[in-house]
This record gives sequence, structure tokens and C-alpha cells, in this order.
Amino acid sequence: MSAAEPGDAEFAEAGRKLFAGDAAFFHAAAKVSDLPPAGAPEIAFAGRSNVGKSSLINALTGRNGLARASNTPGRTRELIFFDLAGRLRLVDMPGYGYAAVSKQISSGWETLVRDYLRGRPKLLRAFVLVDGRHGIKASDEATFAALDAAAVSYAVVLTKRDAVKLSEQPGRLAATAAALRRHPAAFPEVFFASAETGEGVPALRAHVTRLLSERGEK
Repeated sequence: MSAAEPGDAEFAEAGRKLFAGDAAFFHAAAKVSDLPPAGAPEIAFAGRSNVGKSSLINALTGRNGLARASNTPGRTRELIFFDLAGRLRLVDMPGYGYAAVSKQISSGWETLVRDYLRGRPKLLRAFVLVDGRHGIKASDEATFAALDAAAVSYAVVLTKRDAVKLSEQPGRLAATAAALRRHPAAFPEVFFASAETGEGVPALRAHVTRLLSERGEK
């Protein structure tokens, strides 16, 4: 992980306040024509099915029931938008990499996600969640390549930090960072978070508020 930057404490506090404010379901889109008009800046969450996207969104906002995870992997087929007091939108993207999903359905999801990523001028960054217990899989690499091709800036969040031995965490972070050096659109810092314990969540909030500040958003 990168060294602390000037102003980190201020961004951490700003992030705490942003994500502690009003948060609510805003919109669901099953096809490109259903996408809401561009408005507030957006942060998207991608990852393999059951990697913990919904759990992380809930942890970020401090609300257990804001984003609902499906009990059936690969079932969510929509882009789910959440609004944070009109200042930011969080976008829960359909999970990928679940073998039981038909090729036809999978292709439809890929088209929706690809068109969303390429056509959202207010998208600040995509977070690609990777299971911290296992590291990067082939389907994650394919997602990195797709984001590179679409010139979409993304950062990797290793999840389930509480389930990884403390002694193994530095190595997992280093291996992930090394893999990302091959990808031009990847942010170099790797985050390691646990939706269960809250570890790493403040750093993600601070990162988002820094992005908002850099784009001139208040």
C-alpha cells in the first residue's frame, strides 16, 4: 500500500461524513436504455459473484440492508444505483465468473456492463473486488483487460481481510500490486478490506473523497 499523503486525515473525516449521510436505493438498470441520466459522480463496484460487493457497500455506508446480496451466485442481472445525498452514486454491478450462468445471459451482462463503463462521463473510478483469500483469478484478469481497453480507471480491493492470516497479508498485497503493473488503467495502490470487521473501510472512504476533491466536486 502507498505511504500516507498530505491531507489524509482531512479526507478520512470527509469520507466518514459523506458515507454517514443519507443513502438510499436510486435506480436499477437491466439494459443500456434503462440507465439513468448522468448526474452526481459515480463509483462502480465490480467483482466475481459472491466476492462481497453488496457487503462492502453496506460497510461503507454503515447500513446493513442498503445493498442486498443474492443467495444465488450469478442471479443479480442489473446495475443497481444508490444515491448518497445527491453528492455521489454507488453502482453495484452484476457479478462475473459464475460457471452455472448460461452463455446467453452472461453475454447480455457483459454488454450492459461494457456499455455502461464506456458511456458514463461522471464515473470517477471502478473498484474491482478480488477475494483476498485466493488472489487474482483468470476472470479478474479478463476484467482488468476490459477496463484497460475501455480506458476506465480502476482500483483493486482485496476483500475478506479478516479471513486472511495477518502474516500472509503483506504478500497478498505485494503480489496483487505486481500483477497490476501490467495494466495501464489500474491505480497502483491496492486496498485490503473486511466488510465484517470494518478494516480498510475508512481508507476506501478517504480515497473516494479525494477523487471527488480532485474532480472539483464538493
